[in-house]
Amino acid sequence: MDNRIIIFDTTLRDGEQSPGCSMTVEQKIQMAEQLERLNVDVIEAGFPIASDGDFEAVKKISQQIKECTIAALARTKKEDIDRAWEALKYARKPRIHTFVATSDIHLEHKLRKTREEVLSMAVEAVKYAKTLTNNVEFSAEDAVRSDIDYLCEVIGAVIEAGATVVNIPDTVGYSIPNEFGEMIATIRRKVPAVDNIILSVHCHNDLGLAVANSIAAIQNGAGQIECTVNGIGERAGNASLEEIVMVLRTRKDFLNCETDVVTTEIYRTSRLLTNLTGMYVQRNKAIVGENAFAHEAGIHQDGVIKNSKTYEIMSPQSIGIPESVLVLGKHSGRHALAKRYAELGYKLSNEELNEAYKRFTDLADKKKSIYDADLIAILQDEIQTIPETFVLEKLQVISGSHLTPTASVKLRRGEKLMEDSSIGDGPVDAVYKAIDRITKINGKLMSYSIKGVTTGKDAMGEVLVQIECNGSSYVGRSASTDIIEASAKAYLNAINKAVYK
Repeated sequence: MDNRIIIFDTTLRDGEQSPGCSMTVEQKIQMAEQLERLNVDVIEAGFPIASDGDFEAVKKISQQIKECTIAALARTKKEDIDRAWEALKYARKPRIHTFVATSDIHLEHKLRKTREEVLSMAVEAVKYAKTLTNNVEFSAEDAVRSDIDYLCEVIGAVIEAGATVVNIPDTVGYSIPNEFGEMIATIRRKVPAVDNIILSVHCHNDLGLAVANSIAAIQNGAGQIECTVNGIGERAGNASLEEIVMVLRTRKDFLNCETDVVTTEIYRTSRLLTNLTGMYVQRNKAIVGENAFAHEAGIHQDGVIKNSKTYEIMSPQSIGIPESVLVLGKHSGRHALAKRYAELGYKLSNEELNEAYKRFTDLADKKKSIYDADLIAILQDEIQTIPETFVLEKLQVISGSHLTPTASVKLRRGEKLMEDSSIGDGPVDAVYKAIDRITKINGKLMSYSIKGVTTGKDAMGEVLVQIECNGSSYVGRSASTDIIEASAKAYLNAINKAVYK
């Protein structure tokens, strides 16, 4: 068995079938160019018979991409194959990929054909495709739920008809690794002609086992893996390209296999797909998730600072991320805090670090995220020594294009609750005037800024205000998914500093 595994990327075909992942022709071309930089072996560019858009995408990608094999999907129908070839004929390395289901459940309920009829369809399709190009792939849809003897009969027949690649899909993500590996081994044992072609697998993730099944297939002789960037695809998706590639790279000692993928392009490819489709990967997604190289636990941070291999089995640089992230939170340790202060330009003595760490952990119990401004404020004795004289208890704002902005504010000072209302030029102005009425402090607003500190429509908004009071300047900040609330708390933060001084 050749120890080089062929990576067949179907992001632009199967991946795009994932709900919400549709791409324009231009976006498909942009993604194909990045897949070429990633150096995948095969790009399945689309299903030309499906739509004019898919046809145009396959045609333009075929014209533009020079290094990768370009594949197009076709059913075992002459019109499908003709349409695929019409789009593919411009490619330097074209491949027609034809398929038909082989499981009894598909034959009976979907195709309504006999095994003999399907066998004939498969053979005739491969023979016809072979007259157009030498590179023909055949897929036995729902192979995992097919009768193994019948499946082997079909595989042998399409190889004899001229197929150069035979793909064994787990179309519905039903198999488990030992079972799938044994299936591949059985096919190799019962169909000797498989040794003369490329045996491929295409695993879906309905049970979360797509990558594990793909690895089991490699261990039993599969030479090509069909996968997608970020694991997108029908239902629960496909085997994740980045996971497959990095498993083979990281555990080459055990699997003795490798790919030609340029792994330093993995993260860039993942981010591009996210930007094109709007489908974000989960934070704890293997390899490309935001937390994949992030450490918050103090013990882990200490280990990573001393030697990254203590808690990282691969480097972030190997997939194109500049460095690991030490997330400062309530689980962080002194070493991580000292490192971040050093990066900010502060060299602390042990006594200063111990005092800062105490204040940091107290703050981390109250806040989910700790920002650099918070760390600097800790050093300036502004976190613990400024008591909250006024605390926001309740806020209600009414505003609109044809309404006068009105705010009702309830503050607590010790055990006393105070409430007042005001109108303003806008909702924030109304809130600030109501606060002034309650506190009897008229802070002059010198500056006001807001920025998003997270992504998405539910992003956190961080508000920074500067007020002037009795000739002195005070800065207040707060963050919330409600920018009016954040504005109120930032203003109160500055007012409380004024009261304390």
